[in-house]
Amino acid sequence: MTSDDDPTVPIVCPDCETTTRVPLTAVADAVASHNENVHDGEEVAAVDPAVVDRLADLVAEDMGLLDDTE
Repeated sequence: MTSDDDPTVPIVCPDCETTTRVPLTAVADAVASHNENVHDGEEVAAVDPAVVDRLADLVAEDMGLLDDTE
């Protein structure tokens, strides 16, 4: 169940040359469904790589992995 307040995430498919935004709660299902129905299960569509990189940076920062230890 999603609401209008759910943040959306960009999903890109380089083969289809498309980008769409889906609610965060539906990302995994949307990517899996697209890849299964359009690309015979091959992992082509995914969350926008820029979003993935930024999220990884935020998680690393939150975990203290980017802190200077010297």
